[in-house]
Amino acid sequence: MAKIKLTKNELKTQRDAMARFQRYLPTLQLKKQQLQMEMRRLDQEILEKRDEEQEARAKLSSWIQLYSEPIDLSPFAEVQTLKTSLGNIAGVNIPVLDNLVFKEAVPDLFETEAWTDEGIRVMKQMTRLRVERQILEEQHRLLADELRTTTQRVNLFEKVKIPEAKENIRVIRIFMGDQQTAAVARSKIAKGKSA
Repeated sequence: MAKIKLTKNELKTQRDAMARFQRYLPTLQLKKQQLQMEMRRLDQEILEKRDEEQEARAKLSSWIQLYSEPIDLSPFAEVQTLKTSLGNIAGVNIPVLDNLVFKEAVPDLFETEAWTDEGIRVMKQMTRLRVERQILEEQHRLLADELRTTTQRVNLFEKVKIPEAKENIRVIRIFMGDQQTAAVARSKIAKGKSA
């Protein structure tokens, strides 16, 4: 605990500080709850995206043997534009996927196999799911950082600053009460000597 002055001005300063901490604490607690709820929602969404990816891979495994010869489908499922914007959750700016556009490249129908179209469609779906999951994970990371900071602030206010201000106020009041009692005793002694 820091050394405090035992004066009326310090008492006022400590009271003001405690009032300020108590005024901001509910806001911080509300922000913490909102971030926790959003984190749980994002956890669920990330799991759903992973499940969708696993499901798409499982469907893919049934006919992937058709691609025994190496075929490069990446030019047909290449991302042309990935557009994100900033969203705001509890004061935290997070990326939000607005649009994902693939380059329009049509394979030569005479040189490619019949199942190439399905392969391209699945690659686009897998890419889209991966991008959506990565953006959700980035949102999760940003919110987790903010939640950690907010939790630290809530704990600082609840466990350190408010109790410290209360203790300082108590100490100053005791000292000022003792000073007042001593002043009354001195005045009585002085009055007794003068009489």
